[in-house]
Parts: sequence; C-alpha cells; structure tokens
Amino acid sequence: MNGDWLIRGRDGRLSVYLPTDDAVLCRAELGPGGPWEPPRKVGGDQRLRPGPGIGQGADAYAHLAAWRPTKPGEAGLVHTTQFRPRLAALDWASIGHPDKTGDRTGTPAVAVDVRGRGHVFVRNGNGGVSMRMQKEKGGWDPWRDLKGHDVRGRLAAVTGESGRVELYAAAAGAVLHWRQEEPAAVPTLVEEREISVRPDTLHALATSPDATTLFYANDAGDLCAWRSGGKPVALLPSAGPGPVSAIRCELDGHDCTLLAQRSASGRVAFAAYPTEQESAGAWWTESGPELAADAVVALALDEEERVVAATLSPSTGRLLVTRRKDEPGLALEAWREA
Repeated sequence: MNGDWLIRGRDGRLSVYLPTDDAVLCRAELGPGGPWEPPRKVGGDQRLRPGPGIGQGADAYAHLAAWRPTKPGEAGLVHTTQFRPRLAALDWASIGHPDKTGDRTGTPAVAVDVRGRGHVFVRNGNGGVSMRMQKEKGGWDPWRDLKGHDVRGRLAAVTGESGRVELYAAAAGAVLHWRQEEPAAVPTLVEEREISVRPDTLHALATSPDATTLFYANDAGDLCAWRSGGKPVALLPSAGPGPVSAIRCELDGHDCTLLAQRSASGRVAFAAYPTEQESAGAWWTESGPELAADAVVALALDEEERVVAATLSPSTGRLLVTRRKDEPGLALEAWREA
C-alpha cells in the first residue's frame, strides 16, 4: 500500500488494508481493542493490479485508488470510499488514465482535503505528476498535469492542518513539492530542492498549522527530515531499507513525532522526538519478534489516543499488533497476532 494502511474509523475501530496480486482486502476490529474479523475484499470483485494507494480525511472515511487492467497492455485507475471499517466499501469506479490511455504509469497516492474530497496523484507518461480531484457534490474534475520531471518511485501525499493538500516526489537528485494555495485549488509546484534521496522512501506528515514534514532516506542511508523553505536534517541512520511510518502523539505531556521502521535485524525499531525539533536528536529502540523480509510497519492512534503499531507481511499475510501501555515512556504491550 502507498499511504497509511492502518487507520481508525469513525466508530473508533481500527482497520488494516492488505494488498494481494489482484485485490485489496480489509480487516477490522470487531470491537475496540480486538479481536479482528477475517479478511474481505474491498470494492467488489473487479480484478486489480498490485500497488494501491490510500488516504483518509478528517471525516475518517478511507479513500483508495488502484489500477485495473482494461485490455492487453492497458490499464485505468479506479477509486472507492469506505465509510466505516465494518461496512462494505463502495464499488470501484473508473477515474480514467492521466494520459487518456496506456499502461500503468506508477503507484497512485491519495489525499483527502478538509471537505472530504479525494485527490488521486500518479506519475504520468511525461515523467511528471497528474492529479484528479473529486467534486464536492459528486463526480470528478478533469485530470490536471501538475508538471514536474524525472519523477521516481512512490509519491507522498498529505493533508496539512490547514486542510490543504500537499504532495512530494523524488526526482533525479531532487525532491519536488506541490501545495494547494487555497482549498480546492490545483496544487502548484512550489519548490524543487536538490537533495540526495532514495526513491520509495518518502513519508509526509502534518506537523504544525503551517508546515508538513517529509521523511526520506538519503543515499548515505540516513533518515532525513525536511520542511519546504528550510534545509534538510539528517535525523538518524535508517534502521533498515524499508519505508518508515510516522505519526504525531503525546508522550509524557509532549507533542512528539514517533517513527517506526523494520530494522536490519528484522525487528521493529521505534524513535521519537519533539515535533519539528530535530535538533533534540532521536535514537532507535527495537521491539517484537523477527519479521519476514517483506514486512512493513504502520502506526495509528486508537480511540483512547494510545499508540498502536502493526506489522504486515504481504507474502504470509501475518498481521501483528501492539499498543502502548498506560505508563510513562513508550512501553508497549506484547505483540499479538491478529
């Protein structure tokens, strides 16, 4: 999945989205704190291509976008919305192709603005990025070419505290940053920063009323943080080669950013620091059992605002979950298989 695949729904229950070769599956808690229901298909029986994107709005609705094969050598994007974790999602609906026709161009990214409108971003055939946005009263605006060049790997879409949507992309020797200047506006390319960045390592997080922070790995293997207009900061060495997950949470009365990543040893590594205060430093602490090589990590807050971490191995389907204990620091309960 491209995006936060562990989310909290309107009813407080957590759900996870699981990719397969030809579908997206969902599992939800039967009640707050578990147990979990068996996996079920999202959006009907349409056959999908691997690599869906997911985003969630302030209304807690989940929006998903994925590629669907249309004819030999061609594909089109489809979109669905799931209003609550244990309700069936809407059927997949076609939203077309950024180049009108052709094969899959890249992994989609999804963000949802303050009014609940889904924004689907994807690399286009020219190497830039295109976007299609939902209308407030139904339907979709046309595809928009947001420009850009040499875009590589997965995009990172995020909705800031202002409700405006932003997008980051890795390019050749640079990071590209698009931002809406006002709600419902077409995002514009506001900065191209020459940065050493490894594709497929981008994760964006809203960190203050005026800023979002991009986390990424550089070519030296450091996990870095960057806010548009400033200089990138090497926060700490990456725990492992996979993607990082990040959330904001309260730890011992402080607004903190919590990071999680599968470490090189195969366990989950956690690091926390005061939000937007990278100079305070951070360090990794490992937790849990050794995981499969393809396992990924996600973070969320449950209905009691407790940190929840989950790991998922697409090859085995194994889902492990832990929660923060009700005590100082970041002590976690034992990892449990869902």
